[in-house]
Amino acid sequence: MQKMVKGANVGLGTLSDDVGSVVMSLGWSSPSGEGDADVSVLLLDGNGKVRSDSDFCFYNNPAVGNGSVQLLGKSPTADGNEDRISFDLDAVPPEVEQIVVAASRYGGSSFGDLNDLCLKLADSSGDGLVQFSVEDAGAVSAFIFGELYRRTGEWKFRAVGQGYASGLGGLATDFGVDIDDDEEEARGGDPGEEPVARGQEGGGREPVVPAPRAPEPPAPVTAGEATPPEPKRRARPRTAKKKVTLPRATRKTLAENDSWRTARLFPLSTLRSDREREMRATSVLLSVMTQVPEFGRRLTAGFGAPAGRMETFTEVSLPHGDSPRRPDGVIRVERAGKLWTALVETKTNGNALKPDQVQAYMDIAARRGYEAVITLSNDVALEGSPLVDVRIDGRRKHKVALWHLSWAEVAHQAQMLIRHEGVVNAAHAWLLQELLHYLQHEQSGCHGFQNMGAAWVPVRKGIDDETLCQGDPRATEVIESWERLVRQVCLRLGGELGQKVLPVQRTRRGSDPHARRAELADRLCSQGRLEAELRIEGTPGNLAIAADLRTGKLRTSIEVAAAEQGYPLNRAKRLIRQLSSAPADLHIETLLEGDGVGPRGTLERLRPEPGDLLPKGGGEIVGFRLSLFKGMGNGRGSAETGFIRSVDEAVDRFHALVIAQLDVRGARRPGGGVEAAR
Repeated sequence: MQKMVKGANVGLGTLSDDVGSVVMSLGWSSPSGEGDADVSVLLLDGNGKVRSDSDFCFYNNPAVGNGSVQLLGKSPTADGNEDRISFDLDAVPPEVEQIVVAASRYGGSSFGDLNDLCLKLADSSGDGLVQFSVEDAGAVSAFIFGELYRRTGEWKFRAVGQGYASGLGGLATDFGVDIDDDEEEARGGDPGEEPVARGQEGGGREPVVPAPRAPEPPAPVTAGEATPPEPKRRARPRTAKKKVTLPRATRKTLAENDSWRTARLFPLSTLRSDREREMRATSVLLSVMTQVPEFGRRLTAGFGAPAGRMETFTEVSLPHGDSPRRPDGVIRVERAGKLWTALVETKTNGNALKPDQVQAYMDIAARRGYEAVITLSNDVALEGSPLVDVRIDGRRKHKVALWHLSWAEVAHQAQMLIRHEGVVNAAHAWLLQELLHYLQHEQSGCHGFQNMGAAWVPVRKGIDDETLCQGDPRATEVIESWERLVRQVCLRLGGELGQKVLPVQRTRRGSDPHARRAELADRLCSQGRLEAELRIEGTPGNLAIAADLRTGKLRTSIEVAAAEQGYPLNRAKRLIRQLSSAPADLHIETLLEGDGVGPRGTLERLRPEPGDLLPKGGGEIVGFRLSLFKGMGNGRGSAETGFIRSVDEAVDRFHALVIAQLDVRGARRPGGGVEAAR
C-alpha cells in the first residue's frame, strides 16, 4: 500500500491491474468514542462543477452516476468507525472528469476534534492501493479527503486534505450545488426542516420520502429556561422520482379467521432439511437481487462488483480434480463486455462454514479467472477474526477476493430500502417485503447469529464458582460471540429505525482487535460482566448494555445531559415530564460534576416528587442516568429462554419506552462536551 502526503497524486493503473472497481474507506476515531461525520461525494464535469444536483451523493442520495458511485455505510473498526464508498470507475459517465470525496460534521463540531483521520483505497480484490493520513485537519466542519480524476484516459488519485470552515453548504456551493436555506420557509414549510438543494429545472419535484433524519419538534420551554437554538440546517437534494416505500402498519386482512394463511411468494412449509434450506434461501436471495437492481447493487458494490447487468445461477457444476464441485450459487455482472463473477457458498440454521469447501471454491475461482468467493451464513464477521482460514496462492497473477455476508446484513439492507430509502416501483418493494418475510421466518434458517458458542456454558459456570482464570481462551471466544451479537443488534435496530446504529469501540489508540479482545476477556474473568455501547443516530446519548453473569441481570441504560439553562428543579421536572409514558420501574440517577453520583430512585417514586433528584449537599447536576433491569436468559441460543433473545428484548424495550421519549435537543453532556441536535 502506497502512503500519500498532502498534494501527492498517483495513477491507479501503476498500482494494480484490477482498478475497474475500487472501494474507498474514510476512517476516524474520537477520544470520547462518540465523534462522527457524514460522507459526501461530488461528481464534477470538465469545469469543476456538478452537472446537476443529482451528482451530489450523500446520506439522502446514496447512489449517483447511474450507480457507479455508492455509499456503503459505516462499519466499526478497532479504533473508531469507517465509511466505505464503492466506485465502478469503468461505469462513471464520460462527462464526469473528477470525483471529490468529502465529509462533514454538525452541531459546531470540527474535524480537529477527531483522531486518526485516514483515507484508504483498495482494489476489487480488497488489496490496499493507497493510504492518506491527515495530520491536522483544523477547526473546520467540512473536509475534502481526496479526489479521483481522469488524465489521458487513466484514473488517478490525489490526496487533497482541504478544509471548509463554511461547512457542507459552502463546500457544495463551490462545486455548483444550489443550496437554498429559505425555500422551505417561503413555501410555508416547517422552519426546522432541512434546506433543499434545488435541481436545475426541478423546483417543484418531489423529495425522497421518508427523510431519514427528520428533526424533532421544539420542546416546551419552562419558565426560567432559555429557548434552545434552532438546529443547524443541512442540504438535501430533490430527486426526479418519488421512490416507493411500504407502510409499517399492515392493512386489515380479509381472512375469516386466524387459520387462513396469506399466500406467499416464497413458501416455507416444505422445508425439512438443512440442505433444502440452503438451496431455497440461496435461490430466493439471488433471484430477488436480479429483479430489484437497487438491492442487488447494494449487496455487491462492497465486493468490488461493477454496476451493470446482473444474472445469478444456482447449483452450477464446476470441474475440480476427480469430482466436480457445485457451489450454492454464482453471481455474474456484465459491464461494457467485461464479466465479474463470484461463487457463493451458503449456510443456514447456524451451520458453520467448512474451510476445505471454501478453499476448493477459492482454487476454482483462481483457475477460471473469477473475481470473488462470497460466503453467506448466520455468523457476523469480525475484524481480525475470520470465519474460515483459507490459503491464498500469492504466486497466481489473478487475485481472488474472499468476502463474507451475514443473513442479518441481507435483512438489514432489504429493510432499509423498503421502509426508509425507497425503490423505484411498488413491485420491487413488494418483492423485498416477501424476501424479508422469508428471512425472518423461523423455518428459513436465516435468522442471523443465534448461538453464543460452546464456551458460553463453561464460562458462565466458571464465573459463578470463581474458577475462571485470566488468559483462558474460552473467555476470548465468549467476547467474540458477544461482539457478533452486538453488531447484529445494531443491524436489526438500524433497519427498524432507518438510522445508523453502530457499536462504540472504547480502546486505546492503535490497539489491534486481538489485543482488545484479550483485554476484554480478562475483564470478563475478573468482573463477570459483558458490556457494550450503541450509538443511535438522533438520540441524546449512547445506549449501554451490561450483562452481569454473576447476578443473571441485564441492564440497559443511557446518560442524558441536563439542560444548560434553568434552575436545577426545572431540569428534574423537565426530565420527569419527558418520561411520562416510561415504565414505573425505570431507575434514575443524578450525575454530578466530577464523575459524582447523587440521589437515585425509581420513576414511580420520583413522579410526585422530582425534587428528590436534587443533591442535598449541593453539587452541580450535569446529567441523569436512566436504567432498566431484566432477567438474563440462561441458554446460549436464541430460544425463548436464551441469552440472545433476552438481549434483543431488553434493547427493544429500552429504546421504545425510554429513549424514544427523550428530547434530542442539545445540552452539555455529563462529560462536559456538547451534543447538538441532529
